[in-house]
Amino acid sequence: MQAVKGLEKEPEKGARCEVCFDKRFEVSAQKALELGEKKMTTTLLVSPLKSQEQLKRSGDIFHKKHGVEFIAVDYRSGGGTQDQSRVTKEEQLYRQDYCGCIFGLTMQREQQNRLMDEMFSPISGNILPSSIEERLQMYTKRMELEESNIPYKIIKEKFLNYRQFNLKVTEGKNKNIPAYALSYSLLPRKKAQGKIDFEASDIHYFNREEIKFITLDFFNKRCQTQYKDIKELLFNSPDFDKELQLRNILACGNYDLTPIIVLQQVTDAKLTIELDAKTYEDVREKLIII
Repeated sequence: MQAVKGLEKEPEKGARCEVCFDKRFEVSAQKALELGEKKMTTTLLVSPLKSQEQLKRSGDIFHKKHGVEFIAVDYRSGGGTQDQSRVTKEEQLYRQDYCGCIFGLTMQREQQNRLMDEMFSPISGNILPSSIEERLQMYTKRMELEESNIPYKIIKEKFLNYRQFNLKVTEGKNKNIPAYALSYSLLPRKKAQGKIDFEASDIHYFNREEIKFITLDFFNKRCQTQYKDIKELLFNSPDFDKELQLRNILACGNYDLTPIIVLQQVTDAKLTIELDAKTYEDVREKLIII
């Protein structure tokens, strides 16, 4: 991080990349010498997002400095990039679309109007749609199928993804109440104040922003769970799909974004709800046995 300070906003193939290459080659050259090797190369040469001239320049510097020759093969010319895409598709391989740099990833996801969700996971450890954990789970299953000679296909599906960053429920002026918001709960202005207006069929209706409250006892009955308190629910929430099933029961179907909040007990006091969450278009991989 310190080495690229001041270069965080540099575009791909800019000055930050060259600093990064220098650092990587330094480590690689030292390892090559340790192993008794006299040559090295990098998979970054195949990336259309990286400058081969930068890579060659960095590699040549370390050749002179350490005596480790950098092998710079242009795999991209003569249809090489197209061959990469073809082989990746034919062999159903995962192809990461960024080099691993957090700064490059940040700018790329901003341009795509997507979250940088590769960099965080829920405190519950739950496997979220299109997350790294979901991808690892799917590719583990893929290896099991290959070992058993079971044919399969990996397809991509477009869908509306959701991530929740923060939820805070305050009773009165400063009494924080433990709370849990179901997935796809969304507040347009991220904050609402009011009171519960009425109750029907164990669902408590807020007088602002169409918010609904349910008790933990109601949640347990509907989901067939046995959570003792909200903290346990927060740190060990149910399967994502199971939670969506509950939303479909309490709301108006798959397109519902109503905030549905679980409390230990419902109160008649004035409440302030702060909910920071986002929906966004995304793509996920799915494994199909054929």
